Amino acid sequence: MIDFELTDEQRALIDTARKFTRDRIIPVAAECDRDEKFPDDVFKAAWENGLANPTLPAEYGGLGLGDVDGTLINEELAYGCTGIATSIMANTLGMTPIKLAGNDAQKKKYLGWLASEPVMVSYATSEPAAGSDVAGLQCRAKRMPDGSWVLNGTKAWITNGGLASFYVIFATENPDARHKGIGAFILRRDNPGLKTGKREDKLGQRASDTRQVMLEDAVVPAEDVLAEPGVGFKLAMETFNQTRPDIGALATGLMRRCLDESVAYAKERMAFGRPIAEQQLVQQMLAEMAIRIEATGLLVRKAAWNLEKGIRNPIVSAYAKAYGADAAMQSALDAVQIFGGNGYVKEYPVEKLMRDAKLLQIYEGTAQIQRVVIARHLVGG
Repeated sequence: MIDFELTDEQRALIDTARKFTRDRIIPVAAECDRDEKFPDDVFKAAWENGLANPTLPAEYGGLGLGDVDGTLINEELAYGCTGIATSIMANTLGMTPIKLAGNDAQKKKYLGWLASEPVMVSYATSEPAAGSDVAGLQCRAKRMPDGSWVLNGTKAWITNGGLASFYVIFATENPDARHKGIGAFILRRDNPGLKTGKREDKLGQRASDTRQVMLEDAVVPAEDVLAEPGVGFKLAMETFNQTRPDIGALATGLMRRCLDESVAYAKERMAFGRPIAEQQLVQQMLAEMAIRIEATGLLVRKAAWNLEKGIRNPIVSAYAKAYGADAAMQSALDAVQIFGGNGYVKEYPVEKLMRDAKLLQIYEGTAQIQRVVIARHLVGG
């Protein structure tokens, strides 16, 4: 039987995340956006409250929460700031390939590290000339006689690139082999062959640390090879399948903030002798926001439920990500429109929501790539 009722534990989880967002994220969000600063103390507090790494398996020291639980947390954090939420959520992205492909020793070492200390992990596939085209990676991996690998190349737009304690790096043994040449490697921050670039000056989600990661003869010992060349591409795609519902959850949280801010403003703002909330065209925009929130939330829940049940259906994750990101962008645009001139100035919160929403349509597979994924499933390509 289909059941949309949340459990008592899930309601308590939402309450915890909502209070955390109200007390710790919202008060600092505007300052962190303005100063391009990620609040380390907020991440540490999120880790202490079980809001970071929620799906880390219990056998490695984590809470072992389900995928639905993870989306509930991310939605609440995103209500406060999607930039801060993205950096917290990126740990789930970074640890997922280790959960999927790591051997027991790797899981004990790296998942255990995430459980025992408030550290970050970064996931690195994108490159300056290979964003959505993961099979087009140019970062080279060379096998050495002792079983180690040497990595050379540059990764781009890496979330938490300057904050991570270790990285999951995707690289290719042979660029001409495309997806058949790609492997995955775990690399520690203190590796002498790893350097990070300057922090990217971004349009939105400015609180989230985003940088290039440069690899120059970075040696990966044999025990830190996560996936041999030829297996890495499949691992990268399955990782995205498992984390795309989280992007939909971020979109849902951002849209809820758009709606709440817009309703409050529309009730107070007077025009033509009455609150603009009484104007039918404003009411229409508010109603559309509410519809998008409900629709995205349902898509996210279904995609996360599939993951929990072991049902592999990437098209549903693509639905959640594609629709949610586009819906969030439109809702943010509508919020700015409802605020009018005030929506265009930084004194009010909706201009930040609009800037933040745009990235949801770009990272972890653009809105267009999601539609390619969906179309290929439909036509069998």
